[in-house]
Amino acid sequence: MLLRIIAILFPLFAITALGFGVGRRSKPDMSVAGRLNMDVFTPALIFGALASKDFHIQAYGPLLLASFGLIVGSGLLAWWVARLLGVEPKTLVPPMMFNNCGNLGLPLAVLAFGPAALPPAVVMFTVSNILHFSFGAWLLDHHTRITTVWRSPSVLASLGGLAVGVFNLEVWPPLLQAVRMVGDIAVPLMLFMLGVRLATSRITALGFGLMGAVLRPVSGMALAWGLMQAIDLPRDQQALLLVFGALPPAVLNFMFAERYRQEPDKVASVVLIGNLAAVVFMPIALGWALGR
Repeated sequence: MLLRIIAILFPLFAITALGFGVGRRSKPDMSVAGRLNMDVFTPALIFGALASKDFHIQAYGPLLLASFGLIVGSGLLAWWVARLLGVEPKTLVPPMMFNNCGNLGLPLAVLAFGPAALPPAVVMFTVSNILHFSFGAWLLDHHTRITTVWRSPSVLASLGGLAVGVFNLEVWPPLLQAVRMVGDIAVPLMLFMLGVRLATSRITALGFGLMGAVLRPVSGMALAWGLMQAIDLPRDQQALLLVFGALPPAVLNFMFAERYRQEPDKVASVVLIGNLAAVVFMPIALGWALGR
């Protein structure tokens, strides 16, 4: 199992390392690429994933509630820790709330629990994504208007993809394939940009990164266990919730920090170290989940 997890994580580390090398050598300006990724490539990734699945959302009501509770609970705990340690809450709270449930969580769910785990994993991913592009954006910029948030390309892509799946709408296969090809750009570009940013990061962010890297999975698994006691979930969904709680911070947190100028060096450290720490925490979560 450990070797399988390392195999999943290796591409993430390799692409980030490539970006780091390029950043150290040529120091490219990635601002335009970052905006394209937020407004074009990531929405295509989301829509392509959701539109290709046959969802029955009504079957996942308790899981939706549990996922929402875990995300919000992680944010509240991170806010308390930030105030206790004198850290800027806007820097710590988003990476603790929004985890890597897309490019790591989805393949890991299928690897650990089989193809039947994909629909509930996509449900959790959708809840996180909508909250990230709505509340997450507002948290970093209180001037963000709700109407503007819900016009976000990624939020619209989530709603559109869910509508296609729920109502069994037919998307012309060549069009869907084109959308998927555009979406395939998103995750590698996120990781490459993270590496470029880390090439100029200050070493003083190391302590903050280590703290966040531990807090994210430990608090997530604890909250998942508590929610499992309060919400009646099938055993397979309980296992997925535990794994969801242990996932490291999403790379998108760095993208948001870069866009809103919210200490991106510190956020980049949390994201990278957190994903490195997943080699330790994911086997723990999977052992706990599979042993239930």
